[in-house]
Amino acid sequence: MSFGFKKISPHPLLAPYIERMWVFESSGKLPSDDIKLVVPNGNIKLSVSYSNGIIASVMGGNTFRSKEHNIILTGLVDTPVTLDVAEDEKAGTIGMEFNPQGAYRFFHGGIATVKNRICLLDDLLGKTAQQLERQIAGAPGVKQKIAILQQFLIDRLAIHTADPVFEFCTSAIQTSKGQITIRELERKTGYSRRWLDMKFKERLGTSPKNLSSIIRFRHFYQALLDGNDPFLRKIVFTITITTSLILSGHSAGLPV
Repeated sequence: MSFGFKKISPHPLLAPYIERMWVFESSGKLPSDDIKLVVPNGNIKLSVSYSNGIIASVMGGNTFRSKEHNIILTGLVDTPVTLDVAEDEKAGTIGMEFNPQGAYRFFHGGIATVKNRICLLDDLLGKTAQQLERQIAGAPGVKQKIAILQQFLIDRLAIHTADPVFEFCTSAIQTSKGQITIRELERKTGYSRRWLDMKFKERLGTSPKNLSSIIRFRHFYQALLDGNDPFLRKIVFTITITTSLILSGHSAGLPV
């Protein structure tokens, strides 16, 4: 069995909002002794399986199964997600991760409803998503499929205006690696904790405090994998993710 990733550079208009984009291909299911685990990192994920389907589940939730050319949206999660290809045969998937300050621009009014959920884009956008799936399915190659998907996102970006306060706060949380306090965000923006909570739940489906916890976990987890600081092996357990999940392993080549 073989598998691999190819990184894709997002269109310049999308680059400020998409942290990473890739194509994943495999000759079949990942080996059963590998852990197919994607840990929380604060990003919202969109994927299109152009060959085979995907089977996935949020830890502790229901199993989700998609068909070929379904477009899948994974909301902000604060618990690990397991995934694999649906059938033990050749598979190919286009994937991208939106940073938390940018996802709302593309899925206006929908991101808040998919926290800790995996769903079809059809559930949020209806006929618009169905039409996009048909266009991608009809494209002759992966390059053309990616171009169609990116043009769709560029068109969505033009529809919805930016929210400078929300984007400033989410950017500050990321830049500080989750260390900035809500009080500091209040001071910098002039808005109350209650107002910021409401804004975050509207745009992201969670509070600034919860996003900060996820971002802290992301950096501690990465440092733990890198093995650069033994102290982090102790401090990581203070993050509000259960110890058993943290120690269960890391992604077998999957984007974390």
